[in-house]
Amino acid sequence: MTQYSTDRVQDQQPGLEAEMSPRPEYAPRYPGSGRLEGKVALITGGDSGIGRATAVLFAREGAKVAFVFKTEVADAAETVGAISEEGGGALSIQGDVGDRSFCHDAVRQTIDRFGRLDILVNNAAEQHAQEAFEDVSETQIEQTFRTNIFGQMFMVQAALPHLPRGACIIGLTSVTAYRGQDLLIDYSATKGAILSFIRALAHKLADRGIRVNGVAPGPIWTPLIPASFPPEKVESFGKNSTLGRPGQPNEVAPSLLFLACDDSSYMTGHVLHPDGGEAVAD
Repeated sequence: MTQYSTDRVQDQQPGLEAEMSPRPEYAPRYPGSGRLEGKVALITGGDSGIGRATAVLFAREGAKVAFVFKTEVADAAETVGAISEEGGGALSIQGDVGDRSFCHDAVRQTIDRFGRLDILVNNAAEQHAQEAFEDVSETQIEQTFRTNIFGQMFMVQAALPHLPRGACIIGLTSVTAYRGQDLLIDYSATKGAILSFIRALAHKLADRGIRVNGVAPGPIWTPLIPASFPPEKVESFGKNSTLGRPGQPNEVAPSLLFLACDDSSYMTGHVLHPDGGEAVAD
């Protein structure tokens, strides 16, 4: 069984993929079939983890991809290279999705570079484990909500004037929205808010021909894990899942591809669950 390194626990959010051991698997597993040909996607948190795997898969399927990252310059450069290897146009945009003005700027840069926007993926998030809920500071609560749910709302507000009929929005929620996580109470609360946001927004945008869906991953091996948990939690991460292991980012990205392409044209307000077998109700 794969051993997840406990000597590389990180002390910053959202974490660096380049420092992980083993490295997460992000490369697409299958040849592309042009399902996103001519489309432009904007992905938040696209420098690493699920965001990177999604960006590269979208590029393989023909999309041009802009992605937002916060501080992880080396990871972002690697993602640009991976997108380019798939033959897709790539644009990396550095900034904080919790800043509403930045979200508008990111959309503007995407439109200026690629001329349109068809797919918005709200993936950026942060989490901070705390043993005692009393120790969760007001600052932590505000920051987690600002990144995780304010950021999704800000990006949607910025993107909507540019999204045509047939466009789609995909929000990343989490298995923690359904079953909670006692070390991540504020994070779990944001993911529950995202779930409600997805459902409400799907109704709001239906008459504009814009579909809104979500993905709720389970334990996935991304930089957030060594950046969030103590060594003993990292070592055992994902082993309690039904499949007995954590998932890889490239096992989540196909769910986002399905929701981004016309294969899911009769779906809105729904959530897919690549979670290793969690018994959760949608």
